[in-house]
Amino acid sequence: MTFRQYRSLNSFRQEHAEGIHLAVGMFDGIHIGHRTVVQSALEHGAEKGGEVGILTFWPHPSRLFTPTEPTRMILTPEYKRQEFSKFDLSFLIEEPFTREFSAVEADDFLNHLITRIPGLCSIHAGENWRFGKGRVGDMEQLIKSSEGTDVSVFSVKCHHQGGDRVSSTRIRDLLVDGELDQVNELLGYDYYSIGTVTQGKRLGRQIGVPTLNLPFEGDLRPRYGVYTVLVSDIDQDHWYPGVANFGVKPTVQDDSTPLLEVNLLEGCSFDYGHRLKVRWQSFLRSEQKFSGLDALKQQIAVDIERARKFFDL
Repeated sequence: MTFRQYRSLNSFRQEHAEGIHLAVGMFDGIHIGHRTVVQSALEHGAEKGGEVGILTFWPHPSRLFTPTEPTRMILTPEYKRQEFSKFDLSFLIEEPFTREFSAVEADDFLNHLITRIPGLCSIHAGENWRFGKGRVGDMEQLIKSSEGTDVSVFSVKCHHQGGDRVSSTRIRDLLVDGELDQVNELLGYDYYSIGTVTQGKRLGRQIGVPTLNLPFEGDLRPRYGVYTVLVSDIDQDHWYPGVANFGVKPTVQDDSTPLLEVNLLEGCSFDYGHRLKVRWQSFLRSEQKFSGLDALKQQIAVDIERARKFFDL
């Protein structure tokens, strides 16, 4: 089955006569709570027949309403598409969150979807999902709006872990705090970033620790520091263990633009221009400024040894 991608509701084209089962939400992170919503749509589609798809939005509403303090996203649109493509879905709709879309009244929201997806027969969203102008619409209202239509609405209970609700906000806070073990547990997969290897000042080679320099492409910056990582070519699935520093290199450069510098613990053939995927495994320590290159080199040796123990090398 081809995974179709649409950049708006207006561009959506239904390819089969069977019904449409739609999971709806922002889905930033596509964490274990989001996955229960997607699974609800998949299970209903398997039972009733028809196509199962996702309706999500970009950018985050905060970009429109509080542009000076926008919510930073865990996943870029590129990463989000990659994650959704791993499900057994028929399509993904990325509706632009514009002023026009934000002005749709909550009472009109269901009809707004039905007129653009005529075969819509079920909607699945988290029980705390809000919609419509001013975010006044809730799942109780959506269920009531569906009465007398051919659309069934399923309010999916929130997922809890460690006594608290799993949410994108919770994961963002943990990521900024460097709590990577919890981040990966709540995501249900390893947090990752993608970057293209660029040429640096080759200082790593001069001190005997060559690194792959990957400018950070994400919206939400994790805590600056040293991490254990797994690295692979974007088009392959062979993972190399490594230790990485993410930050602004205060000892040697103190740049305002963060960089992920990866030292691989096993040899590989990656070079400038290679596009790599990095799975962040554990947080080792915060980034710090050292008195000089000798002190930095000594700490790097400690970091490498800790990483080797982490990977049992």
